Amino acid sequence: MEMRAPVKSADRTVELLEALARAQRRLTLAELQTELGYPKSSLYMLLQTLLGRGWVEADPSGLAYGIGVRALLVGTSYLDRDPVVRAAAVVLEHVRAETNETVHLARLDGTDMVYLASRESEHHLRFTSRVGRRQPAYATALGRAILATRPPHEVESLLPEALVALTPYTIIDRDALRDELDRARLNGYASEREQNVPGLGCFAVALPYGMPVTDALSVSIPLARLDETHQKHIVDTLFDAARRITDLLRTGAI
Repeated sequence: MEMRAPVKSADRTVELLEALARAQRRLTLAELQTELGYPKSSLYMLLQTLLGRGWVEADPSGLAYGIGVRALLVGTSYLDRDPVVRAAAVVLEHVRAETNETVHLARLDGTDMVYLASRESEHHLRFTSRVGRRQPAYATALGRAILATRPPHEVESLLPEALVALTPYTIIDRDALRDELDRARLNGYASEREQNVPGLGCFAVALPYGMPVTDALSVSIPLARLDETHQKHIVDTLFDAARRITDLLRTGAI
């Protein structure tokens, strides 16, 4: 099918929503205009339309804008209908019960991993879901588990131009990252320590239910609780969970 040129107004609407979703705070009209480069009058009209539809919200002054509740409703609908999320639901609970550590399901989107589901460890004092958050694939065990399933020439296309350090321990040297991926291919799982969040380690396995592989499952653990015995139990539990989820998806028993 021939690819048609994008409709400019639709393209701008999506770019605006994505900019608001990325932002850590509400943005002013001037800030959005600087980031997106649209004419200020066109951008203002887009914002007013999206405000009226509930896709965008404004602060009490009406001068700063953020993502609206309608975006949450659409995102929730995506998760409710996603077969991998449905298949993984019970298995995630099992992994948390077995390890008593935090469990994540995530999907590769561009060069990032997007968190689709989380189950928090009982050690946490409060629930802090990462669902919907993005992290660069190269800096996470989840992402490396996915990258390790791809041939080396394809891995490069899934990395950003510059590898930015999230912590002092993040691997940003491409040769060192390739060594990590080789190790993950050999072991069948990926791992990282304090490369994504200080004080935390993570182990992850890919879900090979289809090609190319896009989804992975992980367990995160504070390094203070990590020893060799616990690590082996976590990895074995992840291998078992990946097999169970993959079997559910391949047999359609969801």
